[in-house]
Amino acid sequence: MNDHHHSHVHDEASLRQITNRLSRIEGHIRGVKTMVNEGRSCPDVLIQLAAVRGAIDRVARLVLDEHLSECIARAASQGDIDLEIEELKGALDRFLP
Repeated sequence: MNDHHHSHVHDEASLRQITNRLSRIEGHIRGVKTMVNEGRSCPDVLIQLAAVRGAIDRVARLVLDEHLSECIARAASQGDIDLEIEELKGALDRFLP
């Protein structure tokens, strides 16, 4: 994945919120798969996929917010800000269309 070795100590409430949302997305994906297997209409499936995509985007925003408030702030205080920003740029290049 990446070679950055700082410990990821994040706010417990934020991590719980992210994990809970990912669990809901997992369930939603299983539901969409069931819809496909049951032969539900393509528009219905597409609407549910759009909902999943929106949910993923919202989780990504939470992860980014957490990263900016924790990792970037820590890197700035430790003098590693340039490396941290480069890693973030690389991740955003892969994440954004």
